[in-house]
Amino acid sequence: MAQPLSRKLLAEYLGSLLLAALVIGSGIAAQRLSPHDTGLELTENAAATAAGLYAIILMFGPVSGAHFNPVVSFVDAAFGGLPWRHALAYLPIQIVGCVSGAVLVNLMFGASAVSISTTHRATLAHGLSEVVATIGLILVIFALARSGRAERAPAAVGAYIGAAYWFTSSASFANPAITIGRMFSNSFAGIAPSSAPLYLAAQVVGGGLAVLLVRAFYPDITARQAETVAVPHEPTMSTMDAHR
Repeated sequence: MAQPLSRKLLAEYLGSLLLAALVIGSGIAAQRLSPHDTGLELTENAAATAAGLYAIILMFGPVSGAHFNPVVSFVDAAFGGLPWRHALAYLPIQIVGCVSGAVLVNLMFGASAVSISTTHRATLAHGLSEVVATIGLILVIFALARSGRAERAPAAVGAYIGAAYWFTSSASFANPAITIGRMFSNSFAGIAPSSAPLYLAAQVVGGGLAVLLVRAFYPDITARQAETVAVPHEPTMSTMDAHR
């Protein structure tokens, strides 16, 4: 059943809020529970993010497609699965949701509502990592969409992001909205505003390259296949979509 845009926007806002909350909150908790052990902190942060992402995609997928990520929304629109006006409407909602999640987490952990991150991450290695991380995320989502394995998307996306925390030097943000949200928490998961432009540019480049790869692997994309959702809207629907 088609969902009204207002309902989709509410789902994208709450999903983006929860995404930022689980990424940043698990980072703060890891930093406090395992001080001076960066490897353990990253393990805890990655595990919580992977599990939480799986849950929120299941939660909101049937309503909005569970994008929580402007790159996913715009790639979906490029393939005809999401109207461009919806993708444009998703963009500010996803950003506001991620910023709201950062503020909420700061308050839940007894910090100032807004604390601008001082964690600098802008190197060529980080930029390359974000390109790779974003390409991988888009390929996971749209390969499943086009091969009739929609029901596996929540677990696959969560697993990919959890693994990409480790195999990329950037810790796999792969999402412009969460990149902006993480600027507002000076914590283990934060990113300094001066580093964000590199990440945002790399994510856009990664999304563009991923579109070319998806077209190469799946050249005959039907309108039905383009309607990607993390959890099918109907029990008989065979195609899907998701975030990060």
